[in-house]
Amino acid sequence: MSSDPLRDPSLYINRELSQLDFNFRVLAQAMDEQVPLLERLRFLCISCTNLDEFFEIRAAAVRHAQEFGLPPAPDGMSPQAILNAIHDRAAELVDQQYRCWNQVLRPALGEAGVGILAHKSWTARQRRWLRAYFRNEIMPVLSPLGLDPSHPFPKILNKSLNIVVVLKGTDAFGRAGHLALVRAPRSLPRIIQLPESLGGPQNFVLLSAVLSAFVDELFPGMDVQGAYQFRVTRNSELVVDEEEVENLALALRDELVDRGYRPAVRLEIAHDCPKPIMQTLLQNFGLSENAAYRIDGPVNLNRVIQVYDLLPRPDLKYPPMTPRVFKSPEGIFVTAAQGDVLLHHPFDSFSTVLELIREAAVDPNVLAIKQTLYRTGKDSGIVEALILAARNGKDVTVVVELRARFDEEANLGLADRLQDAGVQVVYGVVGYKTHAKMLLIVRREGRKLRRYVHLGTGNYHSGTARAYTDLSLITADPDIGNDVHLLFQQLSGLAPKMKLKCLLQSPFTLHAGLIKRIERETALALEGKPARIIAKMNALNEAQVIRALYAASQAGVQIDLIVRGACTLRPGVEGVSDNIRVRSIVGRFLEHSRVYWFGNNGAPELYCASADWLERNLLRRVETCFPILDSGLARRIYREVLQNYLDDNLNAWELQEDGRYSKCVPAPGQPPHSAQQALMEGL
Repeated sequence: MSSDPLRDPSLYINRELSQLDFNFRVLAQAMDEQVPLLERLRFLCISCTNLDEFFEIRAAAVRHAQEFGLPPAPDGMSPQAILNAIHDRAAELVDQQYRCWNQVLRPALGEAGVGILAHKSWTARQRRWLRAYFRNEIMPVLSPLGLDPSHPFPKILNKSLNIVVVLKGTDAFGRAGHLALVRAPRSLPRIIQLPESLGGPQNFVLLSAVLSAFVDELFPGMDVQGAYQFRVTRNSELVVDEEEVENLALALRDELVDRGYRPAVRLEIAHDCPKPIMQTLLQNFGLSENAAYRIDGPVNLNRVIQVYDLLPRPDLKYPPMTPRVFKSPEGIFVTAAQGDVLLHHPFDSFSTVLELIREAAVDPNVLAIKQTLYRTGKDSGIVEALILAARNGKDVTVVVELRARFDEEANLGLADRLQDAGVQVVYGVVGYKTHAKMLLIVRREGRKLRRYVHLGTGNYHSGTARAYTDLSLITADPDIGNDVHLLFQQLSGLAPKMKLKCLLQSPFTLHAGLIKRIERETALALEGKPARIIAKMNALNEAQVIRALYAASQAGVQIDLIVRGACTLRPGVEGVSDNIRVRSIVGRFLEHSRVYWFGNNGAPELYCASADWLERNLLRRVETCFPILDSGLARRIYREVLQNYLDDNLNAWELQEDGRYSKCVPAPGQPPHSAQQALMEGL
């Protein structure tokens, strides 16, 4: 046992449970009557999708730790204790999700003229139409499977919709019925929109309801005594021993084939399913009862998000926001040469970043383009611009991160497209995901070469740039340009560790750089000088950083952390963290920008980064952390991203000492303030 009191497990919140708590805050948006109705439905579906990913990645990792006897986390909980706590907390979340669906949103949607019709509410005409739809569109692609010695339990695909059917009687071969499975192929739509003649175009039926209603037609001559939908969630973390493979792309392709059938971690099943049948399923999936969740509604509730996209109901959605478009009459290169450009997405359009690459692709003076790509989305304009640049004779190098979780397959295809166009594609560094967001353009200007750089906190993805808050810096600063040049050398070649002048980078200098700056504020406080740290990020769990923050708090440093998701630091502990405040903002846009501010005795330093303060980001990934050297832009970021969010009293939640979050409300006489709304109104 360590003698360091700051290592006391009671000072740390469990990372998995903290991550689960974030989804309660998302779900609260679905219950908020001030949020438009279809947006509330979207928040409900987001909480369900987040929970899926939590089990696929986080719970699966804990189960792996249990199987291999790994030591407890910094909070002292054993893997088995964490799994038990996950079950209890996740069951509570699931209960709230389905009460929100059954008792709040579904009835409210009905009152607004949007029907998501349960089986019992179908009219006779609707039932006839749905039966015909089942026979013509669904039944031909189904392959029901009776379970007997010659038909063993089949493989069930991760997160696929399935029906377990209880049968009585004998079939054409005289076999006695017992159990059968009906698997819904991914090709079938999960939401069926009824024709206007059957009550209007805003009526929908879930595929699971149609399957349950007409499943008897798949077993003629037999008595269907029950039909219960279920869904299994599997470990989705890809495991590739990168030291042992000669070709990472080929190894990943092989892994992706099997991803859908990896070990199970969760079973969702209809709430009225008899226990013996549930036990049969658990046994076949190798799960215990603390991995089972009874569901009062569709097991794939997140699929209801399709209703949001199908309905042209602006009255039930957020008013559209038109982002500001950066004006650069003489071209972005001329503007950036005169001074740094800062973009705050989605309030500033991401089109400026796209235009920068397009301009580089056709500019005869541009010689080379280098870029990292982690996630790009389908039909990416950035990818098209890079391909155009290569075809125009530019030297284009792209670092594609093949292991970007759940985008592996898309990135393999992206790499193939780029290579076919003559782009040099690099897969990063073995053992380290390349999560940095950087773009380097080399341009001839007279007799000199000049570097233009884009650095960001978010991905080069136009879709998420409309939904996530992020920061972009476009600069021609020569020191930053040289640093980024060295980083690309490191990624594409076999260069040694290089000394950078401006940037901090993971896995080499960012972690130590953060500790150094926290300790500097600590020393200032001990000298009786003002000391302050404000940092915004998505998650925090790195133990050494947390211990440094605790020591800073003990010295009197005032620390405000704006952490969207999981936070394992425990604030408000007397004598340890009573000078630390932690808040989480959950609103219309997903908070994604990472900003670190250090008071530095009146000469503040402000950094933006691609990295959260997580162990993986600081120690096991390639990340960039870049200073904002223009004092005016630094003040703008402080005002928009830090002080603005500390003033929020409508969408903010404060982390309590016990690990729970409490919703902020305006104090008596205090005007209400929403940080995101203020930014939309042009703060």
